[in-house]
Amino acid sequence: MKKSINLFGKTCIALAIGALAPLGAHAAVDKEPLRIGAVSSVSGVFAQQGEEVLRGIQFAAEEANRKGGVDGRQVAVQVADDESTPEAGRRVAEKLARDGNNLLIGAIPTSISQAISQNLERWNALYVVVASKGDRLTGEACKPRMFRTNHSDAMDMAMFTEWMKGVKEKNFAVIAADYAWGRDSAEFFAKQAKSLGKSVPVSLFPPLGTKDFAPYIAQIKDAPNVDGIWVALAGRDLIAFTKQAKEFGLTSKRIIGHAAIMDFVVKATGDATKGVWGNIGYGAEIDTPANQAFVAAWKAKYKRVPTENEGQAYNGVQAIFEGVRKAGSVKPAEVAAALRGLSYDSVYGKVSMRAEDNQLVLPSYIGQVKVVDGQPRPVIEKRYETALVPAPNGSCKLK
Repeated sequence: MKKSINLFGKTCIALAIGALAPLGAHAAVDKEPLRIGAVSSVSGVFAQQGEEVLRGIQFAAEEANRKGGVDGRQVAVQVADDESTPEAGRRVAEKLARDGNNLLIGAIPTSISQAISQNLERWNALYVVVASKGDRLTGEACKPRMFRTNHSDAMDMAMFTEWMKGVKEKNFAVIAADYAWGRDSAEFFAKQAKSLGKSVPVSLFPPLGTKDFAPYIAQIKDAPNVDGIWVALAGRDLIAFTKQAKEFGLTSKRIIGHAAIMDFVVKATGDATKGVWGNIGYGAEIDTPANQAFVAAWKAKYKRVPTENEGQAYNGVQAIFEGVRKAGSVKPAEVAAALRGLSYDSVYGKVSMRAEDNQLVLPSYIGQVKVVDGQPRPVIEKRYETALVPAPNGSCKLK
């Protein structure tokens, strides 16, 4: 039985929602529609992020249709709940693709993105990653029809390494989710910390779904000389840890978050994240004409600025649009060929899709949670240019 969910303030049918954005008066009706299959988390540990991603995707489609479509094509979005698990993600992605919604986008964790990517040619589909950070997606697990438009772990760590040269803390505890992305993040941080003469005497990996972080917090507090904490948790687990870290007095130490100071976390935890630093994948402060226009349109509809997840999802849909325009087609193979190596203007400014591994090369940002207009939110403090982006590691074989 299909389950009813509430999304974007209206009732939708999970796994079978046809979200057709309104079509502008000047759009052509004789071209094949651009059909997006939005696979993200409506339920499970990543549900908060999934809701934001889906909102950003839908906004991009509605905006395009108001302007006459993309390449004269109507944009339609169909949503499926991946239930925050790889198996469900693969299953519903296949259903979307085989039903003709084969320009896929939207999963949160690397594990789900990788599960989807394995079958793209068999499904005659293309997939755009907008939130998953694991380097394997543009490394050994890369696929010709998978493109990432958000920052990878390697991009984040290159920026953190540069920024941490000015961080005085020397001894760090790591607490990271016990799945692919969390362990990758912990491994990268430990390696980079060592290169800067810092140590990581404590590494903890709570399983997904952990609600009680007291035992982990106790281990961090009991560790001698630990003066900083690297946090790489996700979804509801991240919210629970953040609340309990403040409750047990852990916030007196320097906390650095990898994909941790996102709006949904800040809103759920009050002032517990105030002063916490971390990478920011997208921010309303990015000063480009495209982003200024996006933020203005978003504020007109939602009376607030877009979140990191919403902005990243919007950016990912724009990549699909650029590929369709360049290809003059909505066929996944042709859109993929058009995207590889493509340079175009985005909310981040001029960006390019690296041909070697299908990674979008874009600036990196770091910031902290500050009070703006009476409310705490992540604020970009520093931009790092694309010269800092690491070169492909050579493990991606697209041919």
